[in-house]
Amino acid sequence: MAATIGGVTAWAATAGSDREGTEAQAATARGGSAAGATTVAPARAAEESAPITIGWAGDAVPASDAFGLPSDPSVLFRDVRAVLRRPDLMVGNLEGTLTTRGASKCPGGSGGSCYAFRSPPSYARLFADAGFDVLNLANNHASDYGPVGLADTRRALEGAKIAHTGAPGQVTVRTVKGVKVAVVGFASYTWSAPLNEPRAVRSLVRKAATQADLVVVAVDGGAEGSDRQHVPQGREDYLGENRGDLRAFARTAIDAGADLVVGSGPHVLRGLEVYKGRLVAYSTGNFVGWRTFALSGALSQSCVLQVTLRADGRWVRGRIVPTRLVGDGAAALDPDRQAVRVMRSLSQADFGNRAPRIADTGAITLASRS
Repeated sequence: MAATIGGVTAWAATAGSDREGTEAQAATARGGSAAGATTVAPARAAEESAPITIGWAGDAVPASDAFGLPSDPSVLFRDVRAVLRRPDLMVGNLEGTLTTRGASKCPGGSGGSCYAFRSPPSYARLFADAGFDVLNLANNHASDYGPVGLADTRRALEGAKIAHTGAPGQVTVRTVKGVKVAVVGFASYTWSAPLNEPRAVRSLVRKAATQADLVVVAVDGGAEGSDRQHVPQGREDYLGENRGDLRAFARTAIDAGADLVVGSGPHVLRGLEVYKGRLVAYSTGNFVGWRTFALSGALSQSCVLQVTLRADGRWVRGRIVPTRLVGDGAAALDPDRQAVRVMRSLSQADFGNRAPRIADTGAITLASRS
């Protein structure tokens, strides 16, 4: 449940969860403060605090009523539940809405160049049971069914004890093992913190850093498609939209205090980069999508990224756990471990000596000092 005190929403930990913690969300409008909201500098966690593991899974469209819902929704995460519940804090990107209301943004229905995704509000419980703690709503599908659909999505997540992030000015904080972790989300849409405004990016990340020991930045950007696995230099455009200069964005976020940058949006795997001792994962592919994503080739490959950090942001270890879409789009472990090979190759091709070392096991070592 949630209680609002002075403009700050405090979240109770999920009953029966094997991960203890509390969450708080401090949301302020871009360029101003919400009434009664306060910003308090945290007491930095002691250096001897136990490291914490943060998990990230990319694009998730659990299902959509336009394409048919699974007869047994539990199949969506059944094969990956143990992996999702392993991190101390599991974060994902929810593309679409959890609502039964609202008007679709696609007047002619989903298809072609316009897709609108809507799942039942009860699906929030699927994410909670799978192990998700925070879901990013800064993306191009969060408002597929207008403001009412977005509001219903937030309400459904709150009812399932899942925190959300990604609104303009929003900082979401959860305390894990005595370490405060802030999660902020960015995209290029009015309902999101602005990806394409460097000053606003710096301001929000710095604000998050005053409220937490660790800052995780989620960004939904970049062009989409199986031919978009490489991270280009400069701005990416798609369907007439400015989807951001992701290399510049990541550097801006880390310079402002981010300890980890994770990406979604291209719907394919992209490479990993090390900048100032911090990891950037530009895209981890399509994680789950019942009848909403392609089920073969690059568009079916994904992973769960696991990153273990100390309270001051120092790297401990990382791992790529390869997954793929199976059946009609359920998430499953990939016995062929394609994500490891693909992400290692892309990292080396795009970032050279700024790429981390990725072992055949999926273990990540930050060899770069750039």
